[in-house]
Amino acid sequence: MEVRHISVLLPECIEALQIRPDGVYVDGTLGLGGHAEEIAKRLTTGRLIGIDRDETALARAGERLAPYGGRVRLIHGNFRDTAEILDSLGIAAVDGMLFDLGVSSPQLDERDRGFSYMQDAPLDMRMDASDDLSAWFVVNRWPEEKLRRIFYDFGEERHAPRIAAAIVRARAVREIATTGELVDVIRGAMPAAALREKQHPAKRAFQAIRIAVNDELEAVRAMMETAPDKLRPGGRLAVISFHSLEDRIVKAGIHAREDGCTCPREFPVCTCGFVQTLRSVTRKPITPTREETEQNPRARSAKLRVAERV
Repeated sequence: MEVRHISVLLPECIEALQIRPDGVYVDGTLGLGGHAEEIAKRLTTGRLIGIDRDETALARAGERLAPYGGRVRLIHGNFRDTAEILDSLGIAAVDGMLFDLGVSSPQLDERDRGFSYMQDAPLDMRMDASDDLSAWFVVNRWPEEKLRRIFYDFGEERHAPRIAAAIVRARAVREIATTGELVDVIRGAMPAAALREKQHPAKRAFQAIRIAVNDELEAVRAMMETAPDKLRPGGRLAVISFHSLEDRIVKAGIHAREDGCTCPREFPVCTCGFVQTLRSVTRKPITPTREETEQNPRARSAKLRVAERV
């Protein structure tokens, strides 16, 4: 099946990274390689390290990036481990890093991946098919309180208790095997007013389950804690997030490295030992233009934050 993929905020990312032809860059969430290709085009003696936990995406990106030969190295791994991956490759520092935290269009569009509430498919949602935890296990085996908590915390779903209780009742009769069956359970749990809202009733719950299955928020925290240390002075970090939970973590991670001094304001000099390691390039996140969202509605919620290593 051929899938259509549009890289989000592509010109803005390339401009933010200030690519040098001899620089070393990381695309920590390679996807189908749209951002990576634009980076590779601008390299001469430089290198690009592309990382993705989805082996299908790596294979497709490899085909796309094949013309750039030795300039590109692809790694099967999790972006949370970017610093460790670079150490394993003997790379002490890089000139730029890009992380696009969204689910890729192929993952959403390919029915068997089980990410979408718009198609009936086996419950899966694993970005890395070799991982043990799947959406099926979360839905059919996690206790009601744990389900309620992830719907609240990861989906910001105000009807979390009703949905969690409905899932537990349904699976007691028969295991919930597909995305379509799960959507029906969620719809049945929602009050009538919620079903009349513009947003699909299963959107928040599906987001919560996907985040839980792939441990996405912890991955973002781990990346923000360690990856910036691998930037050279003047190197750029660019992160695209698609929901407020990710964006808060990215914003807080930059702030901690930019303005983490804990001394009282009245102190004339810093005595807490804080050393600034990042500087925000833009105080507010960069968002897609109207033209981009018209072409690619999935870009609507995207926010790009850019910081520079001090």
